[in-house]
Amino acid sequence: MWQDHLTEIIIFTLLFLLVSAMGFVAARWRAPNDMAHLDEWGLGGRSFGGWITWFLVGGDLYTAYTFVAVPALLFGAGAAGFFAVPYTIIIYPLVFLVLVRLWSVSHRHGFVTPADFVRKRFDSPTLALIIAITGIVATMPYIALQLVGIEAVLKTMGVTGESTIARHLPIIIAFAILAAYTYQSGLRAPALIAFVKDSLIYIVILVAIVYLPYKLGGWGSIFDAADAKFDASPSPNDGITLNANNQLQYITLALGSALALFLYPHSLTGVLASRSRDVIKRNMSALPAYSLLLGLIALLGYAAIAAGVTPLPGATEGTVDNNTVVPLLFEQQFPSWFAGIAFAAIGIGALVPAAIMSIAAANLFTRNIYKEYLRKDATSAQEANVSKITSLVVKIGAVACIVFLDPQFSIDLQLIGGVIILQTLPAVALGLYTRWFHRGALVAGWAAGMGLGMWMLYQIPNPATKRAHFGGSAFPLEKLGFDGSTKTIYVGLVAVVVNLLVAAIVTLILRAAKVADGVDGTEQDDYFADEGDPRLVPSPRESTDEVADDSVEPAPKV
Repeated sequence: MWQDHLTEIIIFTLLFLLVSAMGFVAARWRAPNDMAHLDEWGLGGRSFGGWITWFLVGGDLYTAYTFVAVPALLFGAGAAGFFAVPYTIIIYPLVFLVLVRLWSVSHRHGFVTPADFVRKRFDSPTLALIIAITGIVATMPYIALQLVGIEAVLKTMGVTGESTIARHLPIIIAFAILAAYTYQSGLRAPALIAFVKDSLIYIVILVAIVYLPYKLGGWGSIFDAADAKFDASPSPNDGITLNANNQLQYITLALGSALALFLYPHSLTGVLASRSRDVIKRNMSALPAYSLLLGLIALLGYAAIAAGVTPLPGATEGTVDNNTVVPLLFEQQFPSWFAGIAFAAIGIGALVPAAIMSIAAANLFTRNIYKEYLRKDATSAQEANVSKITSLVVKIGAVACIVFLDPQFSIDLQLIGGVIILQTLPAVALGLYTRWFHRGALVAGWAAGMGLGMWMLYQIPNPATKRAHFGGSAFPLEKLGFDGSTKTIYVGLVAVVVNLLVAAIVTLILRAAKVADGVDGTEQDDYFADEGDPRLVPSPRESTDEVADDSVEPAPKV
């Protein structure tokens, strides 16, 4: 009953209202000259410095779902759940050089989305449309997933109901407020709120990581309890260490997830909003601090085992919702006021990434569908208006997914989203370094990778939900001809390898057939442009000064 959690509910509500007010005030933060411009509304004026970018990108990548799902995975499967920790470490060196090139060419030509870059680089509206649609489809379930984190907290506080609408009414209200201040303030809202969100998360986790071992008999007792649980489990894939059955899945999932992370449009939105290449370099060096935090958060799954936490019932009869183990752990082990702060941290942790994701998806629709195919002469103000409205539609779609679909299906959809977004790697990530691939071959490779990935995902059941298809991303090697093998492999990595092979082979064929390949609209120097370079497209806040200075010729608008 919610009456038993009154203190937690009051603290949760007060902090939620505080950040909501900050979201509305953010429209006046850093004084935009003209908010009716996609550079201002969707990219915060392209002027964020080191600290803002660190909180924004960190708040975007380490979501509320991360804070409940990673410990839940350790609670249910053990060491395999740690895959999220190494992949968030190895990704930063991988993308360090790629992202600074993307920043430079994007600021040189005024790109707002990765599909803008592909359009210019490969002179192919079709390929750009494919990249845009892929990004939107992959982002939608990711937004819905943020609601799973909020829902886990609300269920723990007893804020639920009998009917479908009554059960989801708090989430609907929360997202309505989120939609309102995102519509008004754009990217400035999550950028400002991220300061509060991450401060709360750091405080809560640092306290938990000291207090819980003290209360549960030390880390030795916690690991012993987890080991005893998995020793008694009949599953061959769980345990506090990896075994021969899950090592291949662990490695491929970590590598595939690392490659996918910065292909998501919302990840690139925070990068493009930064002021200079140096800001990105400093952030790629400092963001692993979040991975340290994530490793500590993951251990809460073992602490929940030691504390004897029993997950709340799932959406369907006979199932349990493991996502509730962290909220239940705080509810059972901490005073109500501190549990309320922890719940607020998780709830607010959902708002920041959800806002950025909806903005990124809206920018893709506006720049690469609306302006490319529906209204080529759209003004900057019209682009901003379309993006604002689209962001509302995206959030409504995310809420509908949670209200009308099984939450577990939303989680599985997010795993599918990683497979989908990985198929943009050849055009977006490799395209920043080479134009060797033929534009037609990139389309063929995308189709091959996507087709194979969907077929493999269709073959995967989910025994927990008794669903026969699309039950995860771990594909049994036995179905690839390895008879008797009990190992699995991450679908996304297999699909993107096939994607690359097909793109390479078709490129050779098309070059031999002398099929036209379009014109590269970028130049080598574009990939090294930096803050202060007069060739950069000026943002709205800079354009007035640029025009007034007759000695500097403005770069052409693209």
